[in-house]
Amino acid sequence: MTESSGKSKSLHASIGTLAISAGSFLLAINYYSWTTATTVIPSTALGILLLIVAAILAYVGIRKCRTNASLCVLFYWTVSALWFSSGINFILAGNNVFSNTNQNTVSTLSGTNFPLAGNPDMTNANVPGLIAFAVGLFIIGIMGILQNETPLALMAIALSLSSIHETVLLYKVNFGASAIACNYLIVTLIGLYFVAGRVVSILSKGQFNLPGTSLTEKADQEQGTMKGLSRIEFEATYLLLNMVSSSVFACRLLGITNSLFVGQVPWLWTAAVFQTAICILSYRYYNMLDATTVAFFSILRFAEGYSLLYQFFNTGEPNFPLPFLIVFVVLFFILSLFTSLKSLIDSGYLLLFVAYCIALACSPQAFFHGGSQGVNVAIFLFSAILLLIKLYNSKSSAKICIGEGIIEKLFARNSFFKLRQGKSIHEPFLGFSKYADADVLAHACSVLAAFAMTMPGTSSTPLLTVVLPWVVVAGGIYHLICGSVAFSRGKTLESSAFILYGVMWVIWGLTRYGGLYGTSRGFNTAVGIISFLLFNSFIVFSTLFLTKAWFAYSLTFQLILISFLLDSLNALPQGYDIAITIIFGLVSFYCFLATLFNSVFEGPQIPVGSPFIKISGFSNDKSKCPHVVSTRTSSVRQIAEIMKNGGICGIPTDTVYVLVAACNQPDAVEKAYKTKRQAQDRPMSLWISSLEQLASAKHLFSPLLWDFMQKAWPSSISLVIPRGPWLEVLGAKESSKYIGTPQSIAIRIPDCTVTTHLIDMVGPIAVTSANPSGEADTTHHNQVFAKLGDKVNGVLCDGPSPENIASTVVDCTKIDSGNLGFFRVGIVPKSQVLQIFEEVKNRNTFGYENSAFVGSTDQLDNSADNSNPELYAEIEAKETTDQLQNSDGNSNPQPKAYVNGGFALNEKDLKL
Repeated sequence: MTESSGKSKSLHASIGTLAISAGSFLLAINYYSWTTATTVIPSTALGILLLIVAAILAYVGIRKCRTNASLCVLFYWTVSALWFSSGINFILAGNNVFSNTNQNTVSTLSGTNFPLAGNPDMTNANVPGLIAFAVGLFIIGIMGILQNETPLALMAIALSLSSIHETVLLYKVNFGASAIACNYLIVTLIGLYFVAGRVVSILSKGQFNLPGTSLTEKADQEQGTMKGLSRIEFEATYLLLNMVSSSVFACRLLGITNSLFVGQVPWLWTAAVFQTAICILSYRYYNMLDATTVAFFSILRFAEGYSLLYQFFNTGEPNFPLPFLIVFVVLFFILSLFTSLKSLIDSGYLLLFVAYCIALACSPQAFFHGGSQGVNVAIFLFSAILLLIKLYNSKSSAKICIGEGIIEKLFARNSFFKLRQGKSIHEPFLGFSKYADADVLAHACSVLAAFAMTMPGTSSTPLLTVVLPWVVVAGGIYHLICGSVAFSRGKTLESSAFILYGVMWVIWGLTRYGGLYGTSRGFNTAVGIISFLLFNSFIVFSTLFLTKAWFAYSLTFQLILISFLLDSLNALPQGYDIAITIIFGLVSFYCFLATLFNSVFEGPQIPVGSPFIKISGFSNDKSKCPHVVSTRTSSVRQIAEIMKNGGICGIPTDTVYVLVAACNQPDAVEKAYKTKRQAQDRPMSLWISSLEQLASAKHLFSPLLWDFMQKAWPSSISLVIPRGPWLEVLGAKESSKYIGTPQSIAIRIPDCTVTTHLIDMVGPIAVTSANPSGEADTTHHNQVFAKLGDKVNGVLCDGPSPENIASTVVDCTKIDSGNLGFFRVGIVPKSQVLQIFEEVKNRNTFGYENSAFVGSTDQLDNSADNSNPELYAEIEAKETTDQLQNSDGNSNPQPKAYVNGGFALNEKDLKL
């Protein structure tokens, strides 16, 4: 573990632990004050403080998940969700939303100032969440003991006991609040001990660590797992949150609580918000199936919370759209089938939600019916067991069998179905992204929103129809998320469509089902819809260049917008809107199924149709020009194979992107030369990965030049040296006519790991900038294909170029005379190059002559027209002062082409 990463981990761990200590200290004061005559912290203030601490813990957990400290991240997120929900309930209690929660109320049973104990509403509101978090924190504590996370385990168990004591106190006011205060005080002291240990470790520079506070062993355990796609903290967190939400309904069925009401909404919507965040993080770690699954969970939680919130408005019995629930059954079932490739137990877990949605659809009471509540009992138990198994298997060598990879192995033996492998299934066509593809979720949300809209709203009581969460959350919020993910992947058209549709679903959902849209219709509404129609018309036209499926998807949404317009004008034909939404829903379902199937299976594919209009130079077929990620060895090997077979590729370097060909493939070098439309006076350069490749030709170089190359490389310094027999050693004899000039060649070893790794696989490469002559340099992998089209056989993607400044090009043709010339001063300063040269000169004796080298030098002298060897072209920082001086003092009238010793260079080509 490096010093910087160690400090970062220590900082995040210390902040998270300190936040837990602070929150525990607030709660300890609060509960202890209830045994006295006055309340120190009002409920509203306590709730706000808990929300602040919860936000800090959530942020620290996100930062810690980069280190793969799974149990620590899970602990932070669990406590954050607990205090976030509790904080909201404290705020509601402080504002008298619950009955009989006035701060001046005194419990007569215990003689203490405990306004919340014995209150039925507070009991019904808090008990379901406290029970679920008590179980979850206890499991985390047990795993902490097994994994030698002593401070974490002690704090988790203490918080679990606090939750249990709080639950008992809500039923038995004579239990006393001091026991809860003691538990929170223990958590506070343990946290302070851990933070003190980290401070001591930092001050002693790691020489002294308090027992249980060292991060070194934890860091060693994390090595080798940080790049994995399976994130146990994500799975464990959404399982625990499912326990919380299912506990709300299970407790009602089992008689633990007396009613379902607004006080339980914070638990449900906290679970929904956290699961939405986990969905985004799952996309960030290339786990598309988990992201889609968690999004479905989140949508259910929003709907559950809304169904309880309606009672706060006293509007009567809610209506639940049956078509939507049936559609959700189908979507969950399909997702469970594909999840079976991951593990059988995860697939079985999703089948519980299939049963849950069926139970919801079977009764008009939906969430308030005993059948669906009974399924929640099973979900709670299964979630707790699965949480324990997942955490145990994440670190234990003896794992509990969960059927992982069994179905995948069966498909691997099948010759008909071919599974996609690795992270490459999520790579976009033009380069890589930090997120997996979210098109599957976007199409699924379109299905949910469309079929929910088939339920007509009632203008007198619009909130009674439980459609708002399906349309606004699924159709709106998640479309916006998917659009943002698509934009990050460079899918401009798809992201524009998803964002536009998301905005429309939010506006129309709130208007039609939120009470904002009555019997009156207005001109303003029609104008707004016409604006959306115009925007979507452009998207429909653009999809002609994408796929037929996308064209049908955008066109049917255009028909939905037309139905909205007709409705705003009071001219909507009866049944038109329902028919159109069903058609759109079916098209969206086909896109969902095709995208999901094609992302998992490489063959066969569900057809989505070729574009109606094909643009020259662009194709969605990756096989024509693969764009692969530079961070994986397999990707570099793929590019190397293309080059070995005579292909030319765009690759990243320590400066800008370049176009390369293997020197031992003369046809490829010629192709690269012509693809770039290379000018005759702008030759290609030669790159190697190590001087070892020239070791057999070392005798052909002067000791001074050899030592200078050894000292200067690897770097962004290109050295122009005379031609000679050494080219044959590199296998570049046949392709040398396209590299350099007849007298000299620019050569260097780049200071870029991926580039040198590629050269090790291919051999020396001929290099030129990845742009047509006369155009700007290529500074991003997306620009390579955009500028050079399908003439490029592959692109190695590494995002933006690390530098936009060109390399420094040094003239070494007269190095034996003790002089260097500069064709251009680029990223490496002239003073640094001269300093290196002086160090090398001081270690060498002059006068050594090599026949091949001297002969080449004489050629250069003859071609220079008696130019002064002391005068070499220098390109300074300002282009307006760029000149070459001949021996007669006349200036070169061409400021961007520099000639020295017969070697002509162009400024843009020297940026290599």
